[in-house]
Amino acid sequence: MPSHSLEDCLESLRTNYKPGGVDRETTYYLSLGDAPGEKWTVTLTPTSCSAAPGRIGEAQCVLKMRADLFMKMVDGSYKPGALDFMTGKLKTNNIELLLRLRQAFGI
Repeated sequence: MPSHSLEDCLESLRTNYKPGGVDRETTYYLSLGDAPGEKWTVTLTPTSCSAAPGRIGEAQCVLKMRADLFMKMVDGSYKPGALDFMTGKLKTNNIELLLRLRQAFGI
């Protein structure tokens, strides 16, 4: 498991956000496990990115995966593929918005 925490990982998302990555406000709900601190809401706007613990409002895209895999995806050491979706390692309700999330951070 990476040496940094999930909170550090989410902070790196905020600092690595590429403005213009989305053309309208988009909300993502990250369900990264059952432990405290593993559920987050990430909101992207054309100019900013914010992350808050828990589920806030209605998300346009829900991403469910293990926290360690999410951190590896963010640091570039894990690239999810079709098999990950088929085996349930990674679940989402909106693949298009998930791809936009990755593009907005260059991951």
